[in-house]
Amino acid sequence: MPESIDPTSDRPVYRQIADQLRQAIREGRYGEGDALPSETALAETYGVTRMTARQAMDVLKNEGLVRSEHGRGVFVRTRPTVRRLARNRFTKAWRESGGTGRGAYDVEMRQLSLEPGVELVELGPVTPPPEIAERLGLKAGEKALIRRRQMYAGGQPMQLATSYVPWSLAEGTQMVERDSGPGGIYSRLADVGHGPVRFTEEVATRMPTPEEARFLRLTDPQPVFNLFRTAFDASGSPVEVCEHVMSGDRWLLTYEWAAD
Repeated sequence: MPESIDPTSDRPVYRQIADQLRQAIREGRYGEGDALPSETALAETYGVTRMTARQAMDVLKNEGLVRSEHGRGVFVRTRPTVRRLARNRFTKAWRESGGTGRGAYDVEMRQLSLEPGVELVELGPVTPPPEIAERLGLKAGEKALIRRRQMYAGGQPMQLATSYVPWSLAEGTQMVERDSGPGGIYSRLADVGHGPVRFTEEVATRMPTPEEARFLRLTDPQPVFNLFRTAFDASGSPVEVCEHVMSGDRWLLTYEWAAD
């Protein structure tokens, strides 16, 4: 790694240091999981203050290239571990793969040789938030089934997922039980004649809430993916809205479509 800075450059010194560290990461001189030099080591190498070295590290943290662990140091982030292929994951054949699949996520993880884990932390009829009620086309006061899950793979937290289904469709079905059966709630919606035939997804980034950061074990200020998926039945009516909160360093969202 170059160990000098250009004092005549208009670019701030801390950004020059960040540029050189970034280049070293991209060239593989620091691999995934490798520790970067400490602030003290960087300050000595470049002849700058520790504050300047800290500013350089903060640039890389904000870009999502590195993460810090309290008392241990700063490490190169690993690349996303899960490729989420939106086009295939909601087909019945995929969700019910092998006759044992419990939904797209379950099959997705097993395809990657990761043991999926789902903890259902909230289940039952609720008055949904206004933005969810609007997406579902519910009138004021109408209830929805909520299924709020914490999802793991190989024992590591992967995402938070909260599904809402109109209570008029969910009441009296296996959707209101902890185990919604093979294929998950989409297969149960199909059982009552409202199987999803079309989906929309809206993806944004935002900073996590403290609760989300704790669950996802985010040690730095790091944006998360906030994905809203709406499922529609053959009549065009919305039958489910699911909100996902996912750490960006663990997921690669992949979308595929045909040209005209």
